[in-house]
Amino acid sequence: MKYSKLGRTGLKVSKLCLGTMNFGVDTDEQEAFRIMDAALDAGINFFDTANTYGWGPNAGRTEEIIGRWFAQGGGRREKVVLATKFYGNMSDPLDGPNDESGLSAYKLRRHLEGSLRRLQTDHIELYQMHHVDRQVSWDELWEAFRVPLHQGKIGYVGSSNFAGRDLVRAQYEAKSHNMLGLVTEQHKYSLLCRLPELEVLPAAEELGIGVIAWSPLDGGLLSGHALNPIPGSRRANNPERVEKHRAPLEAFAALCRELGESEANVALAWTLIHPAMTAPIIGPRTLDQLTSALRVVDIVLDEATLARIDEIFPGPGGSAPNAYAW
Repeated sequence: MKYSKLGRTGLKVSKLCLGTMNFGVDTDEQEAFRIMDAALDAGINFFDTANTYGWGPNAGRTEEIIGRWFAQGGGRREKVVLATKFYGNMSDPLDGPNDESGLSAYKLRRHLEGSLRRLQTDHIELYQMHHVDRQVSWDELWEAFRVPLHQGKIGYVGSSNFAGRDLVRAQYEAKSHNMLGLVTEQHKYSLLCRLPELEVLPAAEELGIGVIAWSPLDGGLLSGHALNPIPGSRRANNPERVEKHRAPLEAFAALCRELGESEANVALAWTLIHPAMTAPIIGPRTLDQLTSALRVVDIVLDEATLARIDEIFPGPGGSAPNAYAW
């Protein structure tokens, strides 16, 4: 495994981040345990989750599974750089009207305590806002984050689904509060979703914010199974989306055959090219899927290959404003 710094911090994390969204949903607890053990054995030390994973009435289930895995001991918790998120509805009747999705000092405190309890830990290395909430002031948020940072309950603050302007505003306000501010931004980024190259990735790079790519296989379309989906899979149940992208997917499959690599691994390796990238999130449902992804960090894509990928999946043309103005 290879490692990089978490944004501009001194903390080292694996260049692949283990996503846990499937745990307790499509992946049962014992398989989840096997995946996490195998990830550690392979050198993956960066795990990402969210308090809402498990979804709806089962929100929190994924964190509970990770907590029971930690409780087995053997240095599991000590070896993991743990990231979780808050923003969404947790179906907690005690919250009343404050159970709606959003950010606030109230929500940060309650949801952090809930995550710590479910995860069976006393601290979280990276606590992330799952979405921006422009109705809440940064004065409120940074002062709310200051408390658990000083208590040692969280190590760093991250964001997810922020626009470039939100990253700039967050860092400006953090500086006025004499705080480090955001160290990461978790953002959707893939060969089929290159819009972040306009604003978000350049802003993150300039501000020293490490980007964590979610859905780097774009819901499985870049997994290699989209053109020949497994019966009952999400791709098989969404033929319209596959047909929309059939031509570039076929061209990409042909290129990957020439390279002797799987489509999934080439797509993941491509995300690591951008200098702002800390790690893409891999979200295996099975141990085999995890094992097959471990090769990603060793794949080298030369300039000729990158040029062919740009022809198949054209990006926005660079960063703003040069991508659309003189």
